[in-house]
Amino acid sequence: MLSERIKILIVEDDPDMAELVSDLVEAEGWMPLTASSAEAAAGVLAREPVHLVLVDHNLPGTSGRTFAQRLRARTNIGIVMVTAAGSAADRVLGLETAADDYVVKPFEPIELTARIKAVLRRTYPSLKPEREAEREPEPASLKLGDWSIDLRSRRAVCLADPTKSLTSAEFALLEILAETPNMPVGRAHILDRLGAESDRYIDRNVDVLVLRLRRKIERNPDLPRHIKTRRGKGYVLDTDDGELKP
Repeated sequence: MLSERIKILIVEDDPDMAELVSDLVEAEGWMPLTASSAEAAAGVLAREPVHLVLVDHNLPGTSGRTFAQRLRARTNIGIVMVTAAGSAADRVLGLETAADDYVVKPFEPIELTARIKAVLRRTYPSLKPEREAEREPEPASLKLGDWSIDLRSRRAVCLADPTKSLTSAEFALLEILAETPNMPVGRAHILDRLGAESDRYIDRNVDVLVLRLRRKIERNPDLPRHIKTRRGKGYVLDTDDGELKP
């Protein structure tokens, strides 16, 4: 296992996007480094030991693809291409020429971090990201307000009113959020994980399903303590005000 902190170089000319990705990288316990052009990125790489490079496809001056090709010619560093181009041809070309993986804007935070981790595992087999070691395990049971929830037996009981119950989709949503407690889960990921249930709820939006669950779980749905919104990132199961048991 590497002893130094994982360093991710973000090559992105859009300041807002660079800041967003930097926040995601930092939230995982990694160290973000930024450059707004291929030339600036080359300077960073000359000074800093970097574990992975996130490079935007469309950069001013030298393109992200050309930069990645040059980088690949002299190093085996992990490369993830980030682009707004979503055609299959562009993705295949990017992967064939240089990148280890490819993510298309707009992306879900959980997708980007998952792809980074996958490339890091391939590039550094002995490396375990710090955040993974710190992350809370998926719980077996929860106590949220008046509710006692057993995720293994899939039972949810409202102690204040035993006649209340959760629908299968509401319970599935709770399970999805409980897989990564206290971390945001994006709407697209939730819909994907809902599977067959998503056909029933996609037109009504994930937000509606969250609202329904809040009305049952939260004592005050307008000021939720357990199922919170992270703007631009998705929804979080906050266990700080509840009880979580492994």
